[in-house]
Amino acid sequence: MTPVCPFVKAARPDDASSKKLGESPNKHGSENEGKAKKESSDSASVSPKCPFGYDSGTFKLGPLSCMICQALLFDCSKCIPCSHVYCKVCISRFKDCPLCGADIEKTEADTDLQSVVDRFIEGHARIKRSNTDADKDAGGDTKIVYEDVSLERGAFLVQQAMRAFRAQNVESAKSRLRLCVDDIRGQIEIMGNTSELCSQLGAVLGTLGDCCRATGDASSAINYFEESVEFLTKLPTDNLEITHTLSVSLNKIGDLKYYAGDMEAARSFYSRSLNVRRDAMQHHPNVPSQTLDVAVSLAKVADVDRSIGNEDDAAGGFQEAIKLLKSLTLKPEEVGLEQRRLSVLEFLNSQLGG
Repeated sequence: MTPVCPFVKAARPDDASSKKLGESPNKHGSENEGKAKKESSDSASVSPKCPFGYDSGTFKLGPLSCMICQALLFDCSKCIPCSHVYCKVCISRFKDCPLCGADIEKTEADTDLQSVVDRFIEGHARIKRSNTDADKDAGGDTKIVYEDVSLERGAFLVQQAMRAFRAQNVESAKSRLRLCVDDIRGQIEIMGNTSELCSQLGAVLGTLGDCCRATGDASSAINYFEESVEFLTKLPTDNLEITHTLSVSLNKIGDLKYYAGDMEAARSFYSRSLNVRRDAMQHHPNVPSQTLDVAVSLAKVADVDRSIGNEDDAAGGFQEAIKLLKSLTLKPEEVGLEQRRLSVLEFLNSQLGG
């Protein structure tokens, strides 16, 4: 299943369609009058764009970006003598400046620039708001004060975190995700445990768990995954994306317990994930990815059963998974799912000596 950003919203009309709203229907009217109407309409209907280009619709690097990880600068470090600036972790892998090729004699912290970046993040992605009632009473025309709404703050932070994470700048990713978590918690305190907020928080906490796991911090990873599970279990189980994220978090906890040698705990979490996926398959029997997920969970539980000496249970689990995958019929265009099906099937057959 293709992961979906929990902050994705419906796209707004493009600038061209918005401008049409401001065109005068009377082609023979005054040119100045038409222009005034157009500008007035545009200012009320066109969402402003971030001047630095940090929006989800296009991939842009702004002046506050690290040219290596392509995310916003984190722990800014200036190269000496060329003065180009990167994230400290990113530039530590280089002996020559990636931009100009100059030898890097040393690096120095650029706290002033980092302060600018931090202030930019704090002020970014705020929603538009109207003037207060007192302003309206005192001032006649109601004006709309726009801040950057090209990308909601949560999605903006997740976007920057994922760029940093892909470039192995994990501390940068964790910093952005923690800000996102704090934002969502603040909204939950105000609005309560709504489905949207719990879904967002569960997804972001799971990503934080991935960051911790990448650095070998299994304890913190488990804590984040468990908190992710806590919020996702509060949601209705009829949403496939939510159930998939929940089952994945449970499996990741199981994996960490498995590698730590705690087989009983691993089996418990794998079994919980299997139950979530069975329920999803029961409610959505015609979704092939659900069948594949169930087969994978069956394999995980069976693998633990074999490790703790329950060979009969293990064989039964492997056989059930094989039966599911052999009965699965995929469309010709579902090439990715077919490759995954064959890969899992090959593993299952190897476990039974087939």
